Amino acid sequence: MTDRSTPTSSQESAESPREEDSVVSRQDRIAGERGQLINIAYRLLGSRSEAEDAVQEAYARWYAMSQEKQDAIESPGAWLTTATSRVCLSQLKSARARRESYVGPWVPEPLPDNSAWLTGCANGIAVDPADRITLDESVAMAFLVLLDSMTPAERVAFILHDIFCLTFAEVSEIIGRTPAACRQLASSARRRVRTARAPSATPARHAQVVREFKRAWEAKDIATLVDLLDPEATACADSGGLAETFPEPIQGAESIARAWADLAGRVSEDISLLERLINGQLAVVAERKGQPVSVFTFDVADDRVRHIWVTANPRKIQFFYSPN
Repeated sequence: MTDRSTPTSSQESAESPREEDSVVSRQDRIAGERGQLINIAYRLLGSRSEAEDAVQEAYARWYAMSQEKQDAIESPGAWLTTATSRVCLSQLKSARARRESYVGPWVPEPLPDNSAWLTGCANGIAVDPADRITLDESVAMAFLVLLDSMTPAERVAFILHDIFCLTFAEVSEIIGRTPAACRQLASSARRRVRTARAPSATPARHAQVVREFKRAWEAKDIATLVDLLDPEATACADSGGLAETFPEPIQGAESIARAWADLAGRVSEDISLLERLINGQLAVVAERKGQPVSVFTFDVADDRVRHIWVTANPRKIQFFYSPN
């Protein structure tokens, strides 16, 4: 008579696949968190490459744990979010020191529209569709620049609570402060946003102003450029010392207009200025033989350009490519 408390070999063979399927399913769910983690990390760090490194570190910590410890974690997704956010917080704290040695202004890493990744390959680098970053107002260049003015703790509290809807209790475990302190951090960040941001143009109006600016730029039409620029407009270029560009920010509509007209006069015939969606908004990409050499992103409000950010550091545009 068979002891029902001890599985027969046939029972073992029937149950083992189910157990294996359960493990595979769990690993699939864990791997499926990557897209959300990349979205969080990019908003926290303003750099796609650093975001990927942070997420990779979080996964490395997960897989370094024993199976027993992994099984004891009720929500692997929440654990990975916490781990990724802690890695990002550490990077944000050290970033300020690193940027003291950075050559010239630092601008967040621009992000091409998802449609530029549909082929699954960019500059010969395979692109996982799960790594695509959701494009919305929270990745607009102007917003990322504003986030960079916050303290690391403010930025983490604000993004995790206001954008990704974590509770302050959850945020407190990441930052290492009380929930009440995290609430204050997020509140301080919101005040920064309200104080610094004028109402941005609608996507359609933003695109129209950028197109008019590009036409006037190519025509070296200084008068039209001045009209399209806010009188107090600023322009800065991020080269990291790896590309030729203007070293200091340019202030004022007249100065920017003349600088851009001069730039148009120095653009070689093998350079094309193309309209592209960058960080969810229309921008201009300068390409040479299909390869990007600089990215121009704009902040538009009240029908005028308030800020221009030029990214010429080749390391920050390594994921770009021409879809044509």
